Amino acid sequence: MNWLLETFTEPTMIQAVAVLSIVSAIGVYLGRLKFFGISLGVTFVFFTGILVSHFGIAINKDMLNFAQNFGLIIFVYTLGLQVGPSFFSSMKKEGVLLNTMGLAVIALGILLTLVFHWTSGVSMPVMVGLLSGAVTNTPALGAAQQALLQTEPENVRNVTDMALACAVTYPLGVVGVILAIVALKALFAKKTKDLRKEQDTATFVAEFQVLNPSIYNKSIRQVMRLTEKHFVISRLWRDGKVTIPTSDTVLKEKDHLLVISVKADVERIKTLFGEQENTDWNKKDIDWNAIDSQLISRRIVVTRNRVNGVKLGSLRLRNLYGINITRVNRAGIDLIASPDLRLQIGDKLTIVGEANSVNNVGKILGDELKRLDNPNLLAIFVGLALGVLIGSIPIPLPGMDTPIKLGVAGGPIIVGILMGAFGPRFHLTTYTTQSANLMMRQFGIVIYLAGLGLDSGAHFFETVFQAEGLLWIGIGFLLTLIPVLIVGFAASRFFKIDYAHNVGMLCGSMANPMALNYANTTVEGDEPSVSYATVYPLSMFIRVISAQLLIMLFT
Repeated sequence: MNWLLETFTEPTMIQAVAVLSIVSAIGVYLGRLKFFGISLGVTFVFFTGILVSHFGIAINKDMLNFAQNFGLIIFVYTLGLQVGPSFFSSMKKEGVLLNTMGLAVIALGILLTLVFHWTSGVSMPVMVGLLSGAVTNTPALGAAQQALLQTEPENVRNVTDMALACAVTYPLGVVGVILAIVALKALFAKKTKDLRKEQDTATFVAEFQVLNPSIYNKSIRQVMRLTEKHFVISRLWRDGKVTIPTSDTVLKEKDHLLVISVKADVERIKTLFGEQENTDWNKKDIDWNAIDSQLISRRIVVTRNRVNGVKLGSLRLRNLYGINITRVNRAGIDLIASPDLRLQIGDKLTIVGEANSVNNVGKILGDELKRLDNPNLLAIFVGLALGVLIGSIPIPLPGMDTPIKLGVAGGPIIVGILMGAFGPRFHLTTYTTQSANLMMRQFGIVIYLAGLGLDSGAHFFETVFQAEGLLWIGIGFLLTLIPVLIVGFAASRFFKIDYAHNVGMLCGSMANPMALNYANTTVEGDEPSVSYATVYPLSMFIRVISAQLLIMLFT
């Protein structure tokens, strides 16, 4: 049995793979357990790694460092790739507000760090380590350590204490955000659900009458050019007959139109056409459904590569086939089917028209679901390479001798978002099925947590049960909980941000993928992930910069 003992004790490649796999398996299994109805999920992988490291099992540092960082890179890149298609559309709607709230979380954390430093006597390097652990941001820790080594190259002890402080506060950093999510869910989730029942924020159907002389005898294509707002005219009533208009249909005085848009644009559309009918369009004398017996409604998925990145208007589907595209669903978000919208692999188009016409459009767009099951590995590997390269670019700042870097977390998620959003314009297929993307994300975060636990667990317990360690834990927990609760409550109560986007924003501002994993189990859609990716790049950048500034200015 000596071979078995040697396999788990000698720092070889086989030992690294075996230990990481066992730690991951035990942690994933324990993650199924629930305490008071709450499961910490893959966070147990981190705790398992700490426990194994405490009992003296050590892995080759280089292999451990590679596994830990590679897992983090895979997680953040695939997260960016998943939310990239809907990232910029979400930015237009509420991204500015979400990023403002995220910056408020960061600002409160920095302010509390300075207050605790001045009142408790804890050194700034340790305080930065506590802050990094409290916000579960190891890239900020690495940046601060590099800054400290450059300002005080002989003071290796402070660098070690910084890492230990991060490890001590990291577990409660994870738990603290999850506890805050539980509190916010109890306070605001039901209200959000009731609000969504009352108001459809995605699309809005209204009837308008053409009474604006400036658009009489103009085609729909000409009228659409008069405004930057996007909408779809799905039905036209004239002389007692309902038809499906095309781009070349000429509008006449007193035509009645059934228009699909977002609710915020209704007033602008009303100005364009002249009058909005205030009665329920579904109960009027006009039978808008009169032609439905001749029509079908079908959801068609874009799977053909030659359509990837092509503008919807350039396909001229409406004029050629007499169909209406009422909406486009991309990564769980409904978009208005405007002519300038570039189609992407995986887009789901809701099409209304005659059966033969809809089937012909399906052939043009692909609509072959099996093709989506094929992995697109080119985008994965190209994106990973670009991500780490961009993360390694030194960014000089005025007044600082040491340039900052986005690191292995900031660079890949930015590239993932950009490739998911703009890759189709270069005919690069970036689509992966939701299950495939989730598999890669889970694999990456599990490997990362296993490596982090094994790396920081050797002196964890002896530090925790000392007076100084208990002080560190208390400060770290306050650094986690106070900013999240204050900003989370204010965002919901005063800024009316719904629960799903609120918790995603909080997880992103705290760089807490484990809490995001829990938050995703509390809602049906992808809103937390979209919100997470909306604030994560800017938050990561500010976290890395602020950690270095705290070391350089207060050490």
